[in-house]
Amino acid sequence: MAIRSARGARPGVRRGLTVGTFALVVLFGATGTGLAVPPPPPNPSDSDLNSSKAAANEKAGEVGRLTNQLAQAEGKLSSLQDDLELKQEEANKALVDLQTAQDAATQAEQDAQSARTQADTAAAAIEKAREDLKKFAAASFEQGSTIGSISAYLTAQSPQDLLARAQLLDSIGGSRLNALDRLQQAQTDKSNKDSAARKALDVAQQKQAAARQAKSGADAAQSAAVEAQQAQAAQNTQLQANKSSVEQQLYAAQSKVNGLQGQRQRYQDWVAQKQREDEERARQAALAASHSGGGNDGPSGGGGRPSPAAGSSIEAVIARALSQVGLPYAWGGGNASGPTRGIRDGGVADMYGDYRKIGFDCSGLMIYAFAGVQSLSHYSGYQYTSGRRVPLSQMRRGDMLFYGGSAGIHHVALYLGGGQMVEAPQSGSYVRVTSVRYGGIMPYATRLVG
Repeated sequence: MAIRSARGARPGVRRGLTVGTFALVVLFGATGTGLAVPPPPPNPSDSDLNSSKAAANEKAGEVGRLTNQLAQAEGKLSSLQDDLELKQEEANKALVDLQTAQDAATQAEQDAQSARTQADTAAAAIEKAREDLKKFAAASFEQGSTIGSISAYLTAQSPQDLLARAQLLDSIGGSRLNALDRLQQAQTDKSNKDSAARKALDVAQQKQAAARQAKSGADAAQSAAVEAQQAQAAQNTQLQANKSSVEQQLYAAQSKVNGLQGQRQRYQDWVAQKQREDEERARQAALAASHSGGGNDGPSGGGGRPSPAAGSSIEAVIARALSQVGLPYAWGGGNASGPTRGIRDGGVADMYGDYRKIGFDCSGLMIYAFAGVQSLSHYSGYQYTSGRRVPLSQMRRGDMLFYGGSAGIHHVALYLGGGQMVEAPQSGSYVRVTSVRYGGIMPYATRLVG
């Protein structure tokens, strides 16, 4: 995190092991040689450091493998979901086709029944006409009327009457025969319709059977697709749970590595401080022995010297940044002279009490590290454009790395090389050395030296 404008801050108290809090007090004319360095902090072994790094790397590799597996599983799940939706639509189509076939079969059955009824009616009418014709013929022989038998001719009064009766009988017989022909034609038509209706019914029933079979197949395919999708979803859930578990293990392993590295760094700072203390005592002893004016040759002002001194080289920049490892994070803290008291932000920083701490925020640490190179603003966004920007593929020791996105820069760290960086991460933490994080990293590093 960083604040957005440059500002001065009230100098704070520097921490002992990394920035010389235990000022070297020269006691000229008094007994004793100076303040003692505190007891050494824990110094983890190389074996502990290496094993913790190996464990963290193993977990990182496992997280990577699980991430790849999960990505593949998500792709498979998406494909199965698409297939399921297709099968659902196919099942809907089969249902519509089945309903259409059933309606067609029902209509064909009704048409066939109607055709059979009409054919039966026509057959009955023909049969009745035949009976009527038989009765007419019989009456022609038994009755003496104009519609009777031969007697109709014998009882005629004159040749003209005989001819009239013959014509009448012929007309009546012909009418009966014509009606019979029409009925037979109607029967033929009805029989043809009956045959066509029965054929249409057969076709409709075949289509209905095929549609029912297609519906059964579509339902089975849909059920199989549902089972496959559910099985894959369950597998994805398990993979996600496994990945989350291993990520927690990775975080714990990385925290252990960071903790051990922090202990090692504090121990090395202590060794350096102890050496400086021994050298100062020796210098004081030499000054006292020379009787060359006492305190005039001692350090002036009584305030501790910068450790290490500000310089324009990459190694000087890195040394200054590393000298603050272990100091508290304090939002708004840090300037070119060292750590300062944090400021209020009305939010998270206040919850952690940053305004009561002496330390650095991320951009404040960069201000201190580059004090001998360039004056920087106390805002990581301005620091991003403060020097020459180089692609991450070309980053090198001493470059600044930034994190953010389209909304702006929110964090900065100093690259140490070998995949490591030093940073002041966030409220509640401390200045630390850690592996470079590539999630959310900006595409360019900023180079101020070289």
